[in-house]
Amino acid sequence: MFWLERFACAALLCAATAASAADVPQLGQAATPADLAAWDISIAPDGAGLPPGKGTSAQGEAVYASKCQGCHGEKGAGKPNDVLVGGAGSLAAGKTPVKTVGSYWPYATTLFDYIRRAMPYNEPKSLSNDEAYAVSAYLLALNGVIGADDVVDAQSLPKVQMPNRDGFVPFPRAQR
Repeated sequence: MFWLERFACAALLCAATAASAADVPQLGQAATPADLAAWDISIAPDGAGLPPGKGTSAQGEAVYASKCQGCHGEKGAGKPNDVLVGGAGSLAAGKTPVKTVGSYWPYATTLFDYIRRAMPYNEPKSLSNDEAYAVSAYLLALNGVIGADDVVDAQSLPKVQMPNRDGFVPFPRAQR
């Protein structure tokens, strides 16, 4: 009798699985070369791949207020999401690390890349190149990394010396 109950359960499970497979929506599609090219926008630490455009901290403050402040607080103070400003010197032994743009990021170019690729959170890749440069400039200025009047573009951004640039330990990888 026990095997009959098991057989009945297995038969019901198979029938339910077959029915649900037929009801699965046909989501997704194969990515085209154009789809992939739209996301092939990586920026190297040395600035390779930076697009044309420019921005200042003042321009970035306006963009930040309208598109970033809701998640990162006024002047990058945080809440409900990450704090973006401060934390200098907190990556030392015996201290609670505060990972911000100014204390943690090793390259300003990758900050631009992240902002352009992933921000704002609810609408990634929606910022123009000028807006991404301007928000980068605003956050760098708030952290004291660049001056308030500095212009950030493809030539100046790779030259920005981030405070934690040498704070990472190289990870040796096996050569392929």
